[in-house]
Amino acid sequence: MLRAVPPEKTRIMTASIFQALDILLDERKGAPAESSYVASLYAKGLNKILEKVGEESTELVLAAKDWERSGDPTAVVHEAADLWFHCLVLLRALNLSSEDIAQELERRFGVSGHQEKALRGATQP
Repeated sequence: MLRAVPPEKTRIMTASIFQALDILLDERKGAPAESSYVASLYAKGLNKILEKVGEESTELVLAAKDWERSGDPTAVVHEAADLWFHCLVLLRALNLSSEDIAQELERRFGVSGHQEKALRGATQP
């Protein structure tokens, strides 16, 4: 069963889990490949990590399509967590963190998607 989280606890909880994952993923970057799944991904390199992100993206899309029929969000939440996790692995492989993404989302907050996209287009060659 999925639990509802009070809005006032969401940002604190979210920040702490993502910070904890950033730390854990950093630890795994230097670990022997056989010591953990994440260490094995880092050892296999960027292309393997990208492959996993693509795989998890597809699985999320399929779960969302299944939800359309079943109305059960469990698989969507599970697959979204898998995708987010593998995106964090990718970010750390590129020496970026969840905080970099949080800052970008905060920058965009309150700006319409149309406006943000137009601003992005104006600054790109």
